[in-house]
Amino acid sequence: MRIATWNVNSITARLPRLLAWLESSGTDVLCLQEAKVAEAQFPAEQLRELGYEAAVHATGRWNGVAVLSRVGLEDVVKGLPGDPGYDGSVEPRAVSATCGPVRVWSVYVPNGREVDHPHYAYKLRWFEALRAAVAQDAGGSRPFAVLGDYNVAPADEDVFDPAAFEGLTHVTPAERAALTALRETGLSDVVPRPLKYDRPYTYWDYRQLAFPKNRGMRIDLVYGNEPFAKAVSDAYVDREERKGKGASDHAPVVVDLDV
Repeated sequence: MRIATWNVNSITARLPRLLAWLESSGTDVLCLQEAKVAEAQFPAEQLRELGYEAAVHATGRWNGVAVLSRVGLEDVVKGLPGDPGYDGSVEPRAVSATCGPVRVWSVYVPNGREVDHPHYAYKLRWFEALRAAVAQDAGGSRPFAVLGDYNVAPADEDVFDPAAFEGLTHVTPAERAALTALRETGLSDVVPRPLKYDRPYTYWDYRQLAFPKNRGMRIDLVYGNEPFAKAVSDAYVDREERKGKGASDHAPVVVDLDV
């Protein structure tokens, strides 16, 4: 079984690439983030033609998540129970579903913006709500994983230059402590292998030639419970999909399971 996560940075802008990638990659379950489309405009029909059902939680604008599956889609839960919301509204940042033998969450963690910004405090509260929401499944006997754009690099080696991020979000002790607390529910970091260079970065800014210079970050993560982690036979970053015209600024992270 092949499971992947991908921040597509607008499914409308990336649809031809997404459909081609699904056809060529052999992916059974794909967790999507940053759909940037309302549910009514989500391309469910085009995906259905390829054999994928879709569980979508999106309202347009800047967020939106989905789970695509060709191995079944059951027990869908839209939204994060206990979501603290931001600026008076709850954003579509989480959706979960059971896909065959595996249960997954697709999550798009708040960016945080700046350390002294209210969005940063919201990010930490959101992590607390996520931890509470996944704790039961994390400790269960069924393969379970939380996949998505976490907007946190777990360690210094997960950014191209730690000094370049000094004082910025995505690398602060509080954010990394939130990741640690999430793992303590019974999850482990399924670290993919890079297809090029020595670090499995998943995100490269569009600016300043970040991708060709490999000035990246590993912020798209797969956190799986023990049954999930034990079933992993391979994991890699599909860096090729970050290349070329019209690419997302994130690459897919792909995990193969023997289940």
